[in-house]
Amino acid sequence: MASLVMNLAPAFPPASARNMALLVQLRWMAVFGQLVTIWVAGHLFGISLPLVQLVAVPVLLAMINLSTIVIGREREGYTYLELLGALMLDVLALAWQLYFTGGTNNPFAFLFLLQIVIGAILLPPSWSWIVAAAASLAFIVLTIVARPLALPARHAGHPMQIYVFGSVVCFLLIAALLVFFVIRIDRNRRQSDAALATLRQQAAEEHHIVRMGLLASGAAHELGTPMATMSVLVGDWQKHPAIRGNPELQEELAEMNAELLRCKKIVSGILMSAGEARGENPAVMPLSAFLSAIASEWAERTNGAVRWIDELHEDFQIISDPALRQVIGNVIDNAVEVSPSFVELRSRVAGGMLELDILDRGPGFSQEMMDAFGRPYSSTKGRDGGGLGLFLVVNVVRKLGGKVEVRNPEAGGALVRLSIPLAALASGGRGRK
Repeated sequence: MASLVMNLAPAFPPASARNMALLVQLRWMAVFGQLVTIWVAGHLFGISLPLVQLVAVPVLLAMINLSTIVIGREREGYTYLELLGALMLDVLALAWQLYFTGGTNNPFAFLFLLQIVIGAILLPPSWSWIVAAAASLAFIVLTIVARPLALPARHAGHPMQIYVFGSVVCFLLIAALLVFFVIRIDRNRRQSDAALATLRQQAAEEHHIVRMGLLASGAAHELGTPMATMSVLVGDWQKHPAIRGNPELQEELAEMNAELLRCKKIVSGILMSAGEARGENPAVMPLSAFLSAIASEWAERTNGAVRWIDELHEDFQIISDPALRQVIGNVIDNAVEVSPSFVELRSRVAGGMLELDILDRGPGFSQEMMDAFGRPYSSTKGRDGGGLGLFLVVNVVRKLGGKVEVRNPEAGGALVRLSIPLAALASGGRGRK
């Protein structure tokens, strides 16, 4: 189902949302620049301008920007067609302004080059040629059809002075915008590369989990037969007259049977952690009861070393997923190993997230351990296969839409925090304690 949903989702180019936001920022600059230019030309140079036609363009661009911002809150990205449409709008807006201000005799006509460069950076080659063709066509048309500027008497005899001044301003403007734009595009590219590297790492980890799941399934099937045989033999021995009359042997056989049951439970837990988490029908139960059962089990195993601090102000009905129980158990098990006398499980709900803090009084995490936390076979225990437990913890929590954080509290020890969205756990109902 997850893959189906992923395939049905619209495919947006990488960083398209950030690129559209960048175009919006540049359009705000254009709105401000056009208004300032109109004011300077009219008040400082005394040039008579058709204000209604010219002011209408920045007002329209501002309205389009506001609409893009509102609509963009619900968008994950934009298609190349939408980016092309945004650039074509800017080309038309510039052509409209130039038509009423002298056409190509206006030095700001070279701003078409900026739009061509932006199109070449943001769009594929076949699409960027459309922007280049549209800008070139507009430039050619403006050399033929345009309204000349009505210069005042003091500038009419020296039109080149205004042209040179405008050319200098246009050059500085294009240089500043190009530097700004290229820097932002490079930052967007680096962010996209980092996100892509993260996705590749996750894909490699998920592939590793699939392989582990296959290995665990094969091991479970292989171990199932001998354990079933041993269970039958232990049951037969318990019924044998010679053993039934010997309380010491009966006690040892009972202990053997308990250990066999524990082995079966461990194999089931391995299967759940390796990806077959829904092999059993999970039950719906209160969150407090789910956590209490885990805490009680570990308190019994450790003679009270593990204790639960309940900070839940409201109880929620959740699906008692064996995989989640195994995940929490893996973290507690690691904490008990380094801090046998004290492990604290603290639970709270904040911002729609279930936060589980597992705190111990061990030596804490080194920086190397923090950097490698959750990677397969990354362990300081010095044994083969170490680190797989925390690797599975990180991936199962991530599949639920949550995250795992580790740090060393100032008071000492180590803290592992599991943050899981309640929506991923809840069955829909909830009730007061």
